[in-house]
Amino acid sequence: MAKKASADNAETAEVPEAKAEGKAAEGKAKGKPAEGKAQEGKPSAEGKAPKEGKEKKPREPKVKEVAAEAAPAAEAKKPEAAAADAAPSGPKQRGKRCGVPPARGKKLRAHLKNLQNKIEKEGIAPLKRAITLLKQMKRSKFDETVEVHMWLGVDTAQSDQLIRGTVSLPHGIGKSVRVLVFCQAENVAKAKEAGADYAGSDEFIKKIQSENWLEFDVALATQDMMGQVSRLGKMLGPRGLMPTPKAGTVITGDVAAAVKEFKAGKVEYRTDKGGNVHAGVGKMSFDEEKLAQNITAFVDQVKSVKPSGVKGNYVKSITLCSTMSPGIPVQM
Repeated sequence: MAKKASADNAETAEVPEAKAEGKAAEGKAKGKPAEGKAQEGKPSAEGKAPKEGKEKKPREPKVKEVAAEAAPAAEAKKPEAAAADAAPSGPKQRGKRCGVPPARGKKLRAHLKNLQNKIEKEGIAPLKRAITLLKQMKRSKFDETVEVHMWLGVDTAQSDQLIRGTVSLPHGIGKSVRVLVFCQAENVAKAKEAGADYAGSDEFIKKIQSENWLEFDVALATQDMMGQVSRLGKMLGPRGLMPTPKAGTVITGDVAAAVKEFKAGKVEYRTDKGGNVHAGVGKMSFDEEKLAQNITAFVDQVKSVKPSGVKGNYVKSITLCSTMSPGIPVQM
């Protein structure tokens, strides 16, 4: 009996050991399959038979032609890059933007602000007082042009309210005007005697058409030449040089008198889209009395051609200024 009990105890002790060994074997099998199973489930590379049908082609290398074409271009760029590297790196310059004026300095901003405050404090000034203020504002080295700007109460959409004409200033505008006269026969000699820079007919028409020649400030034409001069409308019209009866540049009377008027300082004016009229009436070097007479002659001429269809105030404002100064409101 004792022997039998000891045998039973040995068997029970062997059973847990066997179970532990079985569990360890199962864990190994889960983590890494046995070699036999691997051989059964997946056939070896040596035993694999090649598939029938489409065969896998080896990948072709990238196109070498593109690289071959790019190589000469890269070689050509190398000298340029080397030259750029060799160039001395100077201070970086600010790029200029088209249509944007350069920044004003601190002193200039302060000066313009003082002028503006002075004009606002003065208010709408009489003509002589405005001319005195204008001369005090001169700051440029060159002889500035004195300008008059008039805001008119006209409707530019109505053709009968458009204003255009010429006025002869008593003391000129202080500028040499180059005059071209389209005329024939004896009028050529008369125009040149009166001071015209150029006078003729077909030769100047051909020169303008073929060479785009525009070395003149005013173009005049006699009535008999308008048929030929009309061919230049596309070239002279956009530049404001085309002779027209409204501007007084078509000569119907004495050629010499017309040339003398424009050489002395006959000013052409016309309304823009905003109903404004602009004109240069002299230079800053003129005496105050001469400037006052020129300005008065121009304003009186514009007032005299008031259209009949205008209602309300015809002249809304008059402003006097020079090339480099702010505008001064004037009462006339």
